Amino acid sequence: MTELIPAVQSSDPDRAELLRVRGLKVHFPLTRGVLFRRTVGHVRAVDGVDFEIGRGETLGLVGESGCGKSTTGRGLLRLVPLTAGEVLLDGKDVAQLRGESLRQTRRRMQMVFQNPYASLNPRMTAGNIIAEPLRTFRLASGAELKGTVQELMDECGLNPRYVNRYPHEFSGGERQRIGVARALALKPDFIVADEPISALDVSIQAQILTLLRALQERHDLSYLFITHDLAAVRLVAHRVAVMYVGKLVEEASAEDITEHPLHPYTRALISAVAVPDPAVERTRQRIVLTGDVPSPIKPPPGCRFHPRCPIAEAICRVEEPSMRAVAPGHRVACHLVREEDEEAGEGPVLMQSGGYAGHSLTDT
Repeated sequence: MTELIPAVQSSDPDRAELLRVRGLKVHFPLTRGVLFRRTVGHVRAVDGVDFEIGRGETLGLVGESGCGKSTTGRGLLRLVPLTAGEVLLDGKDVAQLRGESLRQTRRRMQMVFQNPYASLNPRMTAGNIIAEPLRTFRLASGAELKGTVQELMDECGLNPRYVNRYPHEFSGGERQRIGVARALALKPDFIVADEPISALDVSIQAQILTLLRALQERHDLSYLFITHDLAAVRLVAHRVAVMYVGKLVEEASAEDITEHPLHPYTRALISAVAVPDPAVERTRQRIVLTGDVPSPIKPPPGCRFHPRCPIAEAICRVEEPSMRAVAPGHRVACHLVREEDEEAGEGPVLMQSGGYAGHSLTDT
């Protein structure tokens, strides 16, 4: 896959900002009782997340299953209720919108879902699925609608002659292309791509990644690309944010994250990515995390990663680290990371490195 599509170029620091997220929280209540239901706790799926996405930029959001990645994406689009926080789209807080204002804003924010088998209505043809957003907002009808649908299918690599076929008549990759065409129909500015390649074969994954990049360049789209595949995110994302139990622990350019990870959790993730070279792979050290992922119902005090971190110190168990800039464009939430020293010409480093020799996707 890496031979088919090269890594994206670094993000432009002067890129105009499209989306700003501050203090995003999504908590799901836990209730007991039948006749008299009462709240006994909350699942803190997303628990205070901050990031920005520029116009024409892709932010990759990575982490283990259950860390809150998909809930973050759904929260941005108001597909799940927000507990707290701001979602500013061109300065307008989507979290505060209601009724018709929210409905119109959703034209600018669309989603490509993870499962191409479950995200399409099996009783609707491909043409009707793609046309549904246009009909809902009354943007086209008749011959104009038919022509727009065929153009979208062609742009997304689908044969327009298959407009009357049903989802079960398409392959998995073709189904995902239908989902991409549906998301593109309203000409949005921002798309949440929720693990769009995880259910596809490797060769098809490369095709979908290539399609998403081509559409981004053609329409100046911004993506939140949610995945657990660090090798894939290196190919499509300008910047990468790493998530652990509802919190961001590191954010930097895709190149910095994959070649110079700082947070112990990020280094463990990078070490798990296989390098397609047996000689290189034999020289790499695998970091195996012990223990279980903490429950989002009752996360541990201090750093949420400290129960699994082999270099955790006393401060990690009692004080939650803040997300801070340790170098230009590089933020990390770890007490043990030393900031960049420009006078000494030294970059940021993890102060304790026992068992954490540097890992990257290009180690030799």
